Amino acid sequence: MPPTWVHAFGFTVLPHAASVFSWSYREEITGWYTTLKKPSWCPPDWVFGPVWFSLYTSMGYGSYLVWKELGGFTDEALVPLGLYGANLLLNWAWTPIFFKTHRVGWAFAELLCVYGAAAATTVSWHRVNTTAAYLMLPYMAWLTLATALNYRIWRVNKPKAE
Repeated sequence: MPPTWVHAFGFTVLPHAASVFSWSYREEITGWYTTLKKPSWCPPDWVFGPVWFSLYTSMGYGSYLVWKELGGFTDEALVPLGLYGANLLLNWAWTPIFFKTHRVGWAFAELLCVYGAAAATTVSWHRVNTTAAYLMLPYMAWLTLATALNYRIWRVNKPKAE
């Protein structure tokens, strides 16, 4: 069996996997996104990378804590880690919906699903490891901001037929 640090590293790195594909949307981010009307409280573009890096790292480490506490991929781990996996997949799906298809309204609806999955993950993790649940709180706070921002961008820009 690999040393514990290998598992911790793997779980911590996993959420970053989709970030590699974000580079394929760079043209949309530096082009189309810059043409959108955004509220005055929209964070500057340079903030998003470091914030997502730290959020992915903290929730990845939280998933490791849950996995470790439950003794690996056991039947008991199915719900908390399954919810986390669903949350990651939903989170990763937002970027192509928003940036590739420009479906800002659909992206908002999808982000509500991300929020629900993240909340369910946090609650299920709290029952297993409170530190892991606390590591999800900055993510929940950022999702609150991201959801409000997505909604506002959707409402102030002429949306595609959705």
